[in-house]
Amino acid sequence: MPNPRIEPLKKVLAIDPNDEVAWFGLGKAYMEDANFEEAATALRQCIAVKPAYSAAYYALAQSLKTLNHLDECRAVCAAGIDVSTKNGDAMVTKNLKALKGTL
Repeated sequence: MPNPRIEPLKKVLAIDPNDEVAWFGLGKAYMEDANFEEAATALRQCIAVKPAYSAAYYALAQSLKTLNHLDECRAVCAAGIDVSTKNGDAMVTKNLKALKGTL
């Protein structure tokens, strides 16, 4: 059974395609369903809408690693470390550095 959060989030995005919180939520919901292709698509869109959304980089990097898209994962980790450092999001920076170290 698909994640019950997916359809309501899609409805929000149909009304406001620039809602970065909804894109992030949709990506996380797809991750919970182990649908990492759809998760990556939603999380890329989240970052496109709000490039400073630190947590989206980490979630996207996790999805890309699971999909074995390692070159893109490395690039997302590097960009995410830059963004999260600028934002002062120490936990996200730490998580991205740890993930990058496993690649």
